[in-house]
Amino acid sequence: MARSSSRRDFLRRSLQGGMALSAASVLPAAITSCTPAHAGTGHKPWPFKTGFSQEPLGYAYNALEPVIDAQTMDIHYNKHAGAYSKNLKDAAQAENVAADSSVEAVLASVSKYTTKMRNNAGGHYNHELFWRSLKAGGEAQPSGKLLTAIEGTFGNFATFRTKFTEAAMTRFGSGWAWLYIDDNRGLHVGSTPNQDNPLMDLSDIKGLPLLGLDVWEHAYYLHYQNRRAEYVEGFWKVVNWDFVQKRYEAVI
Repeated sequence: MARSSSRRDFLRRSLQGGMALSAASVLPAAITSCTPAHAGTGHKPWPFKTGFSQEPLGYAYNALEPVIDAQTMDIHYNKHAGAYSKNLKDAAQAENVAADSSVEAVLASVSKYTTKMRNNAGGHYNHELFWRSLKAGGEAQPSGKLLTAIEGTFGNFATFRTKFTEAAMTRFGSGWAWLYIDDNRGLHVGSTPNQDNPLMDLSDIKGLPLLGLDVWEHAYYLHYQNRRAEYVEGFWKVVNWDFVQKRYEAVI
């Protein structure tokens, strides 16, 4: 009787151990199947897709005057941003990236590509977002859920504006200031050098850009010369908060 009982105990322990081993062997596959940028958050990937081609500007070159003059807008859009789009397509062809890929997908793993891809994918994406973030007679501040989130994160809109301005002013050399949202849907302000942005897997700040400000000198030097502070102050008069708010509400 004792021998029979011992045998049953042995079989039960063996079965339990086998089940545990089987479950453990499944877990790594389940974990690694998550999208890396969103693993463990329970959120879906960002619902946006930017193509490699430059989209029409959407307003006249002089629409944002006196904040951004027509000559600067013309050169910035057609020469600088246009070059990023062209060079991105060249890099994509050379590095066997499908023509119908999204720029977001490229940026998410940009560390595996060349510097040319990094600079031009970032430059194209950043400018495509920048144009849409501007409009003549922009709203003084957002409203609705975005304003509530900004106030909950920064205390009030004025404090957010100050922090964003500081990010733009303290970015050494060329780069961008950002309002972005992370994978846990928290708002942040930060900046990146050159044409980097928070979507890049090698960026120090990570998330989805909601609003970006170009602080490269080519964005303002014809009108403001080296007076970046005046350019940044003027920027707040032409922010398209309706666009930024819709972008925010699409991902929360």
